Amino acid sequence: MTDRRDFIKFMAAAPMAHLAVTALDLEEAAAHTRATLEKLAERGQEYQPKVFTADEWRTVRVLVDIVLPKDARSGSATDAKVPEFMDVFMETRENMRNQMRTGLTWLDEESRKRFTKAFVDCDDAQRKAVLDDIAWPRRARQEMQAGVRFFNFFRNFTASGFWSSKMGVDDLQYMGNRPMAQWPGCPQPALDKLGVGYS
Repeated sequence: MTDRRDFIKFMAAAPMAHLAVTALDLEEAAAHTRATLEKLAERGQEYQPKVFTADEWRTVRVLVDIVLPKDARSGSATDAKVPEFMDVFMETRENMRNQMRTGLTWLDEESRKRFTKAFVDCDDAQRKAVLDDIAWPRRARQEMQAGVRFFNFFRNFTASGFWSSKMGVDDLQYMGNRPMAQWPGCPQPALDKLGVGYS
């Protein structure tokens, strides 16, 4: 849905503050990820995760694309190399690795409890049933709170990875850092929304 991407974009504006992650950390990880992938492409090699296990890698690649699927404007989170970004970012952050691993384990256990198979092996309707119970914190049942915490973390991490990638910057249609012959001021609708004006 179109406004979901806008909502997730808004969430990415304050990236993972509870984990003491700054915009500079994200940009450094994004640059390191791009450089790593470029070197591998020159050698004709695929990225091999250093943090994620093979099973976790499969799950993460499915989950990021549920959070940010391909739309009319840009590609999906996997197209933007978000799983690779996550793997690179977590190499030096043990607390995030632990949170990710615990959450992915919770997701698989909940899926097995309901459908006798891991999350990645569930069909779309089954995955949706699990995620619908943890995606909306205010509506989530008490017994789902561990899943809620994980999914909030994962959604923010996905958004941070996507909008620090080249694809994500293009998706924002960012118009900054361009010379202007004349500054026309802030658009009137924006001023009206904020309840301010020029004096």
